[in-house]
Amino acid sequence: MSTRASEETPPAPPPAAARSAELYARALPLLPGGVNSPVRAMRAIGRDPIFVARGEGCELIDVDGNRYVDYVCSWGPLIHGHAHPEIVRAVSDAAALGTSFGAPTPGEVELAAEIVARVPSVEMVRMTSSGTEATMSALRLARAATGREAILKFAGAYHGHVDGLLAEAGSGLATQGIPASPGVPEAAAKATIVVPWNDRDALVAATNHYELAAIVAEPYPANMGLVPPQPGFLELLRERADHNGALLIFDEVITGFRVAPGGAQDRSQVIPDLTIMGKVIGGGLPAAAYGGRRELMERIAPAGDVYQAGTLSGNPLAVAAGLKTLELLDATAYATLARTTELLADGLREAIRAGGWFGRAHVASVPGLLTVFFRRDRVKDYADAAACDRDAYAAWCRALLARGVYPPASQFEAWFPSLAHDEAAVERTLAAATAAFAAIDADGSGA
Repeated sequence: MSTRASEETPPAPPPAAARSAELYARALPLLPGGVNSPVRAMRAIGRDPIFVARGEGCELIDVDGNRYVDYVCSWGPLIHGHAHPEIVRAVSDAAALGTSFGAPTPGEVELAAEIVARVPSVEMVRMTSSGTEATMSALRLARAATGREAILKFAGAYHGHVDGLLAEAGSGLATQGIPASPGVPEAAAKATIVVPWNDRDALVAATNHYELAAIVAEPYPANMGLVPPQPGFLELLRERADHNGALLIFDEVITGFRVAPGGAQDRSQVIPDLTIMGKVIGGGLPAAAYGGRRELMERIAPAGDVYQAGTLSGNPLAVAAGLKTLELLDATAYATLARTTELLADGLREAIRAGGWFGRAHVASVPGLLTVFFRRDRVKDYADAAACDRDAYAAWCRALLARGVYPPASQFEAWFPSLAHDEAAVERTLAAATAAFAAIDADGSGA
């Protein structure tokens, strides 16, 4: 009897990170770095990754039962938060009819119509399964349409792991790229011209010197942290593309359907020739797209001669999630997201002051996006972002995690407030942020 009773007695709860540590140890010999995408490893903030069990609203719950207010939100897709019941129901209903067909479905036509109705530059759209795939396809279309090869991008911008765009700047203001990763051919990188973001002179010089197929830009760059364009810079992109004979491509994978119903181009009224979309349009499932003017998009096979295909493009589950996500994004939703972002950004500015970091950190924000930069001066380009105190950011992130807030594990990634972040979640975040600022040392070595 006593043996049976002993067997039925539940074990003591594990230490706070025991299960995550166990999973990470198991993952290391199975997955490169123990993860399936680099930033998840949390090496930039000096700790091991947290393994997630589930998400609820604005919270993540890890495998050890710890809860965090989540500002990664799957790096942007979850604008309604985790496991929104209407989105879950839409995906479940779609799955019950079949998960993939390799044939057209009504849902993908509906989603295309919704995208065309919302995004100013888009008259036709082609679905893909990832932002990288959409970027690669948009560049191929631009090269076919112009008969040119060179692409201009901005230092610090990330447009997916396309070989030609994994290029870093050379020694001048407007230079041919050099490979930023082993395995990237020099010839691919040399076809990419890299200039600093917000540098008007470098942009003009490059567009005067090179014949370009396209200028590709995040209208609100969020992969060096959030670095908004300076006044008039997006308009200059449009003017210089037209002057050069290049296509202007906006990478709105992050900003699309987040900063406004039609993305950053909707807010700025600077209209590109092609737009790359992702994240929000999949509602948390793998989906992306590219689109633009009809005469350009009709070059895509089978309507035209530029080939692009994908087995899971327009996947019915992703389409169902995307349609429901967009349906829930009405004018009230955008006003709410803007207010939440402003409340969080203003509160973080106050936390900087209260925590003793005034003059050593600041906050950049637009509706639905923000970054806390550990730097005295405002960040205008990648060089400024790279000069931030990354050790201090890492220490602050560790302190936030210890207090139940889950920030991006890199100084170069944006925060993603969602519609699930209510005032109580923001207040909880700000209390943790203030305490975290006070806890870390001036040199960022604090815990």
